[in-house]
Amino acid sequence: MEGLIRIAAEAGPRECRKLRPELLAKYGLDGELRCDQDRLKRFVSLSQPMVDDAGLAEYRLTLDVEGRAVLEAALGPLSAPQPVDGERDLRPSDQRRGDALVALVRRAVAAADKGPKHTKSQLFVTVDLETLRNGLRGAGVTMGGAESGTLIAPETVRRLACGATIIPTVMGAAGAVVDLGTDVRLFTAAQAKRLWLRDGHCSYPGCTMPGQWTDVHHLVHWADGGPTDLDNAALLCERHHTIVHNRRYAGRVVTDLDGTRLEWDLRVGSYDELLAGLAAREPA
Repeated sequence: MEGLIRIAAEAGPRECRKLRPELLAKYGLDGELRCDQDRLKRFVSLSQPMVDDAGLAEYRLTLDVEGRAVLEAALGPLSAPQPVDGERDLRPSDQRRGDALVALVRRAVAAADKGPKHTKSQLFVTVDLETLRNGLRGAGVTMGGAESGTLIAPETVRRLACGATIIPTVMGAAGAVVDLGTDVRLFTAAQAKRLWLRDGHCSYPGCTMPGQWTDVHHLVHWADGGPTDLDNAALLCERHHTIVHNRRYAGRVVTDLDGTRLEWDLRVGSYDELLAGLAAREPA
């Protein structure tokens, strides 16, 4: 207790809030940090607007750890002060953030029926290579922006790695940069359009989310050496993208007389069996 009081006095409440995820990442049971953060997703919400007589609308937004980090990373560049002709930007911070959120929505609506011209996330996360590949313990750490230092569970980092340019910054055992995520690792707009034609919609069984609103998922994850090729790709809506990563489902592209389609093995851990099979086939 004395230690907590000293941390609060010296570093403030922000550092105190970091203690729980840091302890779970380092000493918790396998996957405990992810489960802890997944529970928070139940509380994600956006209220209906409360509109006053002047027409101003007030919303209440509640986000989990991942949602907050992604939103803040996206808002950061758009909400920075923007001088005009040498004159200071006199908008207060809250107004700049509100304008930035509206700009993000406008961009998303305008791009709804087009290929993605930019990656979906502008979030830096550092993570050691072993944690990224195999880790159930440990965590990625956001860097840069208002939410720098936020811990992200390993499986969440793996899922984000499917569709974000600058995550993860992978660190080797000695702390040297092994790989810095770049656009060559991502599926292009042309590839996404081909997948819209091939899959039509989210490829998860029973889901009909239109292709334009899906992520492109590496069937063999990029972190496990999977190529950014169409025969290693599948469309998944955000909800099912999360499920596939968390439950470690395997999928494969099948081509036969009926055409090309996705088949999913919905047994928990089937992806790990796939990796074991691939490793067994590799030459010694």
